[in-house]
Amino acid sequence: MDELLTQLRAAAEPTRLRLLALCARGAWCVSDLVAILGQSQPRLSRHLKLLVEAGLLQRTPEGANAWFQVPADAELARVVLARLPEEDPLLAADRRAAARLAAERARAASESFRRHGADWDEVRALGLPGAEIEAALLGALPARAGRLLDIGCGTGGLLELLAPRIAQGVGVDASRDMLALARTRLAERGLSHIAVRQADMYRLPLADASFDAVTLQMVLHYAEDPAAALAEAGRVLTPGGVLLIVDLAPHQRADLLGAHAHRWPGFDDAEIAGWLGAAGCAGARSETIPGALPVRLWVAERMTRHATVLSH
Repeated sequence: MDELLTQLRAAAEPTRLRLLALCARGAWCVSDLVAILGQSQPRLSRHLKLLVEAGLLQRTPEGANAWFQVPADAELARVVLARLPEEDPLLAADRRAAARLAAERARAASESFRRHGADWDEVRALGLPGAEIEAALLGALPARAGRLLDIGCGTGGLLELLAPRIAQGVGVDASRDMLALARTRLAERGLSHIAVRQADMYRLPLADASFDAVTLQMVLHYAEDPAAALAEAGRVLTPGGVLLIVDLAPHQRADLLGAHAHRWPGFDDAEIAGWLGAAGCAGARSETIPGALPVRLWVAERMTRHATVLSH
């Protein structure tokens, strides 16, 4: 009862209700919320602190900033928000201000990519069969996947694709510009059960066995140490959880190791199977996705502790 009362008291204030309504639609940092609500940073920081302590908001640090979002399991927050009138003038004004800010944030990130000559849609840049890759991923993922982690999520395209299949999604990427575009994409689509955060794929700030599925799409060929990246992916998988990898098969495109900064000229089944086994995953199977460059999809499951012990 104490926890319920704490949450009710935390929500029972106009500014905090506005904050909940905004953070249920996407992730925002304090400076964003200051710009949207037109209130001072110290004032909003106090409100956010109360909401986080009550469990109505989740705070995710990222460099000098922190992002705030309503957690997928915050049932009371969603019950309260469902009672708020959509036509309320103040809430409608907040939504318009948030949409303008999100568009400005996405435009700034896109301009940053153009200035640095980066093409963030690698599937398109390499002429890979995007529709066929998406179909293969959907075919390999269970109909309901619970919690999913996308490592190297980029601008959130894969998270958007898989959103109907999952109860909760998390995307991680090293690039803040990528994440800015991902947050805008997810907010525009109303995918409030998905969050993204900055993280190193070799040191994921996530608990052991906390995800039912993990995806890595076109990530490993950039990795200095693919085995270490897959070991981290295996660590956060629940026993029986599914690991999906989409990457290039061995190829002879030397230009990709130069202009596109690839570290590896694709991977064969034996390499991937060996790394997956070392990561505690078994039953690796693969399929080829035809196209201008050979693409492979590898699927494996996290072994139970008992199976892992027996294998040694």
